[in-house]
Amino acid sequence: MTTFIGYNTINQFKKFTLVDRDLIKRDLLNAFNIRQGELVGRPAYGSAIFDFLFEPQTLETEIAMKNEIQRVAGGDPRLTVANVYTYPQENGILFELQIQIVSSSNAEILSIFFDQETRRASYI
Repeated sequence: MTTFIGYNTINQFKKFTLVDRDLIKRDLLNAFNIRQGELVGRPAYGSAIFDFLFEPQTLETEIAMKNEIQRVAGGDPRLTVANVYTYPQENGILFELQIQIVSSSNAEILSIFFDQETRRASYI
Protein backbone atom coordinates (compact mmCIF):
# COMPACT_ATOMS: atom_id res chain seq x y z
CA MET A 1 0.00 0.00 0.00
CA THR A 2 1.24 3.46 -0.91
CA THR A 3 1.71 5.89 1.93
CA PHE A 4 1.10 9.57 1.22
CA ILE A 5 2.79 11.99 3.61
CA GLY A 6 2.14 15.73 3.82
CA TYR A 7 1.86 18.65 6.20
CA ASN A 8 -1.03 20.71 7.49
CA THR A 9 -1.11 23.67 9.86
CA ILE A 10 -4.88 24.31 9.74
CA ASN A 11 -6.38 23.51 13.16
CA GLN A 12 -3.16 21.71 14.11
CA PHE A 13 -1.21 22.69 17.21
CA LYS A 14 1.63 20.20 17.64
CA LYS A 15 1.49 17.45 15.04
CA PHE A 16 1.60 18.89 11.52
CA THR A 17 2.05 15.65 9.57
CA LEU A 18 -0.89 14.08 7.77
CA VAL A 19 -0.84 10.71 6.05
CA ASP A 20 -2.95 8.78 3.57
CA ARG A 21 -6.71 9.36 3.89
CA ASP A 22 -6.44 12.46 6.10
CA LEU A 23 -3.97 14.09 3.73
CA ILE A 24 -6.08 13.35 0.65
CA LYS A 25 -9.20 14.78 2.31
CA ARG A 26 -7.29 17.94 3.36
CA ASP A 27 -5.87 18.39 -0.16
CA LEU A 28 -9.35 18.03 -1.67
CA LEU A 29 -10.79 20.62 0.73
CA ASN A 30 -7.88 22.97 -0.08
CA ALA A 31 -8.63 22.61 -3.80
CA PHE A 32 -12.27 23.59 -3.16
CA ASN A 33 -11.28 26.61 -1.06
CA ILE A 34 -8.91 28.02 -3.68
CA ARG A 35 -10.75 29.97 -6.35
CA GLN A 36 -9.90 28.87 -9.87
CA GLY A 37 -7.09 31.02 -11.24
CA GLU A 38 -5.76 32.19 -7.84
CA LEU A 39 -2.76 29.86 -7.72
CA VAL A 40 0.16 31.45 -9.56
CA GLY A 41 1.33 29.39 -12.51
CA ARG A 42 -1.63 26.97 -12.35
CA PRO A 43 -4.69 28.75 -13.76
CA ALA A 44 -6.79 25.56 -13.98
CA TYR A 45 -6.25 24.65 -10.30
CA GLY A 46 -8.97 25.51 -7.81
CA SER A 47 -12.73 25.65 -7.86
CA ALA A 48 -15.36 27.88 -9.44
CA ILE A 49 -18.10 26.42 -7.22
CA PHE A 50 -18.54 29.69 -5.30
CA ASP A 51 -19.65 31.36 -8.52
CA PHE A 52 -22.76 29.16 -8.42
CA LEU A 53 -23.81 29.96 -4.84
CA PHE A 54 -25.86 33.02 -5.71
CA GLU A 55 -27.35 31.62 -8.90
CA PRO A 56 -30.95 30.35 -9.03
CA GLN A 57 -30.92 26.66 -8.13
CA THR A 58 -32.15 25.25 -11.43
CA LEU A 59 -31.40 21.86 -12.94
CA GLU A 60 -28.76 23.43 -15.20
CA THR A 61 -27.03 25.03 -12.22
CA GLU A 62 -27.08 21.74 -10.31
CA ILE A 63 -25.55 19.89 -13.27
CA ALA A 64 -22.87 22.59 -13.65
CA MET A 65 -22.03 22.36 -9.91
CA LYS A 66 -21.75 18.57 -10.07
CA ASN A 67 -19.50 18.85 -13.12
CA GLU A 68 -17.31 21.34 -11.25
CA ILE A 69 -17.07 19.00 -8.24
CA GLN A 70 -16.09 16.14 -10.57
CA ARG A 71 -13.51 18.34 -12.35
CA VAL A 72 -11.82 19.49 -9.14
CA ALA A 73 -11.81 16.01 -7.57
CA GLY A 74 -10.63 14.53 -10.87
CA GLY A 75 -7.48 16.63 -10.58
CA ASP A 76 -6.31 14.40 -7.72
CA PRO A 77 -5.16 11.00 -9.04
CA ARG A 78 -5.32 9.49 -5.53
CA LEU A 79 -9.13 9.37 -5.43
CA THR A 80 -12.16 8.71 -7.58
CA VAL A 81 -15.64 10.18 -7.12
CA ALA A 82 -18.51 7.78 -7.76
CA ASN A 83 -21.54 9.96 -6.95
CA VAL A 84 -22.24 13.59 -6.09
CA TYR A 85 -25.44 14.64 -4.34
CA THR A 86 -26.50 18.28 -4.00
CA TYR A 87 -28.61 19.71 -1.17
CA PRO A 88 -29.31 23.48 -1.35
CA GLN A 89 -29.39 24.99 2.14
CA GLU A 90 -30.54 28.33 3.47
CA ASN A 91 -27.04 29.83 3.59
CA GLY A 92 -25.06 27.64 1.19
CA ILE A 93 -24.93 24.30 -0.55
CA LEU A 94 -24.20 20.89 0.92
CA PHE A 95 -22.54 18.29 -1.28
CA GLU A 96 -22.20 14.62 -0.46
CA LEU A 97 -19.42 12.93 -2.40
CA GLN A 98 -18.99 9.20 -2.52
CA ILE A 99 -15.24 8.78 -2.92
CA GLN A 100 -12.82 5.93 -3.04
CA ILE A 101 -9.11 6.26 -2.33
CA VAL A 102 -7.22 4.54 -5.14
CA SER A 103 -5.05 2.43 -2.83
CA SER A 104 -8.08 1.33 -0.76
CA SER A 105 -11.11 -0.80 -1.41
CA ASN A 106 -13.42 1.10 0.97
CA ALA A 107 -15.79 3.79 -0.27
CA GLU A 108 -16.45 6.82 1.92
CA ILE A 109 -19.01 9.59 1.89
CA LEU A 110 -17.73 13.12 2.42
CA SER A 111 -20.14 15.92 3.32
CA ILE A 112 -18.80 19.30 2.23
CA PHE A 113 -20.66 22.51 2.99
CA PHE A 114 -20.01 25.60 0.87
CA ASP A 115 -20.98 28.60 3.00
CA GLN A 116 -22.26 31.74 1.23
CA GLU A 117 -21.34 34.09 4.07
CA THR A 118 -17.74 33.03 4.70
CA ARG A 119 -17.18 31.74 1.16
CA ARG A 120 -15.35 28.73 2.60
CA ALA A 121 -15.81 25.02 2.18
CA SER A 122 -15.71 22.77 5.23
CA TYR A 123 -16.38 19.16 6.15
CA ILE A 124 -19.49 18.41 8.15
